[in-house]
Amino acid sequence: MTLAIAEPVQRMTNHDPPEDEIHEKISTKDFGIIPIPKRLQHDPKNPHQWTLLLNIVFGLSSTFIVSNLYYCQPLLIQLAESFEVSHDEVSRIPTLVQTGYAVGLLFISPLGDLVPRRSLILLLTAGAASLSIGLPLTQSVTTFEVLEFLVGIFTVVPQILMPLAADLAPPHRRASALSIVLAGLLLGILIARVLAGIVAQFVSWRVVYWIAVGVQWLVLIMMWATIPDYPRRNKDLTYPQVFVTMGKFLITEPVLVQAVLINIASMGTFTNFWVTLTFLLGGPPYNFSTLGIGLFGLIGIAGVCCAPFTGRLVDTLHPYFSVLISTILLLIVWAIETGAGGITVAAVVITCFGIDVFRQMQQVSLTNWVFGLETDARARLNAILLISLFIGQVMGTSVGSLVFVNHGWRPAAGLGLGWEGFCLLVLLARGPNAGRYTWIGWEGGWRRLRRPSNTTGPEDLEQASNGIGKENPVEVDEKKETVVDSHQVDSKGPEKQEYSRG
Repeated sequence: MTLAIAEPVQRMTNHDPPEDEIHEKISTKDFGIIPIPKRLQHDPKNPHQWTLLLNIVFGLSSTFIVSNLYYCQPLLIQLAESFEVSHDEVSRIPTLVQTGYAVGLLFISPLGDLVPRRSLILLLTAGAASLSIGLPLTQSVTTFEVLEFLVGIFTVVPQILMPLAADLAPPHRRASALSIVLAGLLLGILIARVLAGIVAQFVSWRVVYWIAVGVQWLVLIMMWATIPDYPRRNKDLTYPQVFVTMGKFLITEPVLVQAVLINIASMGTFTNFWVTLTFLLGGPPYNFSTLGIGLFGLIGIAGVCCAPFTGRLVDTLHPYFSVLISTILLLIVWAIETGAGGITVAAVVITCFGIDVFRQMQQVSLTNWVFGLETDARARLNAILLISLFIGQVMGTSVGSLVFVNHGWRPAAGLGLGWEGFCLLVLLARGPNAGRYTWIGWEGGWRRLRRPSNTTGPEDLEQASNGIGKENPVEVDEKKETVVDSHQVDSKGPEKQEYSRG
């Protein structure tokens, strides 16, 4: 039996507006007050194109906004001296800002599916920048802690940019777009710590936060001038329904559950490594200084800089295949660390670089795969993925540190190896061609593991391999014994094409 294409079927891509969008009134002002540049106003008949400049803006915005969460970490001693409180008191500050961030992830980031995202992004950035003004001004540690918590809530802007990038970028460049935004997030973590440490070494810690305020207002102006307006995707959705549907996705979407479980375990390994790295390098046989340990962060930056290349690679692969490759490579890296991490520094260097590159590839692949499930629910799906990452961070920090302190470097590395092995088992529980609602199974085998030459991009492959979409029309012609599959239409021409059934 052969798989044949009878005739082209007109399909809606990411850039084709819904029917009701055509008649929607074009918004010309943000919040009804601030004019939107005319070139950025939404026009359903002429949608905005994804450009390199826009991708860079998304990446830079993510870098300097997420930095809000990490400025305080190198400053804790100076904060304790300035506010004349104990180290235990100021140690709550990083926890509070991260708790605020978690609150924002759960209650604010899903709003991207409910309200226009340009306005939401500008509002949150303005809120974070305004609240940050109080940080260098206050003389009270309690006020400082409250402000940090609130700043953390408003710092979810990068997690609204991520689904917006997926919507604006064409399917064949979606992974590349996501990888640059994710790289911006990782750079923000590193830059914030380095900047805060250097500035506070020569001047007051308050200068660090004045710099943060200025950078955030500059980012706000940059985003106002470059981010296109994009209408809300779900006009009938209510705020309570946002959380109801998030819960529904978790019990009805096997691919999402796979991604959540892999995220928790793999992020646990990532955090486990970087938290225990200080203990490993600071003790025998290495006995590195604080500066020497800090320089290993440069290896992490080198890994982050590989984002454009890994993104391009993910764009060419079946999502399942790219997750599989990155997971196997992470297993190899953890095997090296488990075998030689406490014996030779070369193993540590390899792990530093490999865990950054391949974890980033794995995360982009999972996000790209999950975003293909429901295009109108990407903000909610992203929120679920982020919460799973947060759980993984907590698990990696607490369990990894406990194992290292009580049992040493090799059991801690073995824990990371075991968690990554769990990720592989979760992935292999479902084959790349399992039906969308199949929880465990390998129907179809390895067929379509690589992108077929007739598909127009990863989005087509996702639909073909997962049954993604509200409809999956398949017609069977018994006389000719052929199957007409609308997901395998070649948009380049009407020629009839045949493919052997795997």
